[in-house]
Amino acid sequence: MRVGFNPNKNKQLESNDFYHQVIIPVYIPNQEGYFKDSFTILQLCLESLFKTVHDKTFITIVNNGSCFEVSNYLGELYQSRKIQELINTKNIGRINAILKAVAGHNFTVVTASDADVLFLEKWQEAAYEVFKHFPKTGAVCTTPSSKSYKTYTANIFFDCFFFKRLRFTAVQNSTALRAFAHSIENPLFYNEVHLANYLTISSNDFKAVVGAGHFVITYKASLFYSLPEKSTEYVLGGNSNYLLDTMVIKKGFWRLSTADNYTYHMGNVAEAWMFEEVTKLKQAVKTIDFQLKERPSETKWGYYIKSKIFGKFILNKKIMKCFLRWKGLSKREAEKYLT
Repeated sequence: MRVGFNPNKNKQLESNDFYHQVIIPVYIPNQEGYFKDSFTILQLCLESLFKTVHDKTFITIVNNGSCFEVSNYLGELYQSRKIQELINTKNIGRINAILKAVAGHNFTVVTASDADVLFLEKWQEAAYEVFKHFPKTGAVCTTPSSKSYKTYTANIFFDCFFFKRLRFTAVQNSTALRAFAHSIENPLFYNEVHLANYLTISSNDFKAVVGAGHFVITYKASLFYSLPEKSTEYVLGGNSNYLLDTMVIKKGFWRLSTADNYTYHMGNVAEAWMFEEVTKLKQAVKTIDFQLKERPSETKWGYYIKSKIFGKFILNKKIMKCFLRWKGLSKREAEKYLT
C-alpha cells in the first residue's frame, strides 16, 4: 500500500556546474603478490587528483569488486565528499566500468584514468588547450608518446597530409618518456630517435603530439552519449580498448596528446619518487572556464575512406617510411622510428 504523494514526483533535478568528469575504475582484490602495493598506488593517485583538479570536476570511482580495506577507504572518500560518485560492483572490467560511470550524466569532457596515474599540476588546462587549438580533437592524452603516431591516426594524416604544420619536432620532455618505459618494465621501449623526435601538429606556436595512449585520456563527452555499444566482453585487454579508440575516429575526430608530460604512469610498485612528486603538488586553482567548440561529426563514408582505405595505404611500412622522411626525419631516423 502507498499512502500520500511522493515529494520527488515531477521534480526536476537540481542543476550543477560540473563540466569535467573523471572516471577511475578500481580493482584491488587483495594486497598480495601483484597487488601488494596497489592500495598505496591508488592513494597516491587520488591524492594527486584531489590536489590538481578545479572545483567544476566531478569525480566518479567505480569499485570493481575490491577487497574490504580498499572498499572501506573509497566509502570514506565518498562520505567526506572528496569524490562525487562511488559505484560498487563486481569486477565488470575497465571499459564496462567507464561506460557504466558515464551513463546518466551530461558533461562536456570525460577523463578515463587507470588507478595508477599520478596527476601533475595543470593537467586539465593542458588538455583543454589541445581541444581549444584543434577543434577536430576528440581525445587528449596528457602523457605524450612518440610511438603513438600510427595508432588510430590515419584520419589526421589524411586531413593534414600536405600541411607543413604536420611534422616532426623535438621532444619536450624525454625524461618523462623514459619514466613511462620504466613504469612498464621495458627500458628499451623508446630508442634514441623516439626520445629525440615526435610527430606533432601545430596551430601557430602551439603544438600537440599525434596519437594518444590508453591509461589516461580525456574525451569529448558527446562521443559517449552517441555510442551504440554499451559493453565489451573483456575484463581487460583483448579488443576492449578498441571500443573507445574507434568511437573517436568513427566520428571524424582526432586523437592527440599534450606536447609536455602532465601525468605519470606508476605501475604496481610504489617508489620513492612518487611520494616526492605528490608532496610537491600545490592545490589547484578553484575555477577554470572552459567551453568546447562543437563540430559536426563526419559520415560513415568519411570514416571508411580515411581510416580504412587511406589507413591501409599510409600504414604500409614502405610508404610510412617515405612519409616519415617527408615530415622531417632522415633515412636512418625513419628506419629506426619504425622499429
